[in-house]
Amino acid sequence: QVQLVESGGGSVQPGGSLRLSCAFSGNAYSTYSMGWFRQAPGKEREFVSVIDSSGTTKYADSVKGRFTISKDNAKNTLFLQMNSLKPEDTAMYYCAAEPYRWWYSRMPVEGDFGYWGQGTQVAVSS
Repeated sequence: QVQLVESGGGSVQPGGSLRLSCAFSGNAYSTYSMGWFRQAPGKEREFVSVIDSSGTTKYADSVKGRFTISKDNAKNTLFLQMNSLKPEDTAMYYCAAEPYRWWYSRMPVEGDFGYWGQGTQVAVSS
């Protein structure tokens, strides 16, 4: 059984940085594509970024150039480095995992992932 636990959220001023982590417990971590989604109050959960087992990445246009996804296979941990944060980045951020999956012609959506963490809150305000 896969379990995902996010950490690293918090409050930051515009222009600041945060680094989110997602600890993966279960088998065969290296075979999973790992993603980050976010959900702001009153809005649908939206895709942020994804990384596959080989390190290939995708980003939503809204975060491209500011956020960086990475993972440490030795520690079964996923990261999201968030720089130049904006108020519109305020949301609950969720880690997600799906084995043996990549999205060649489209961005991932919520329904593509079978495993989810409980979320970590990010608030960006002055």
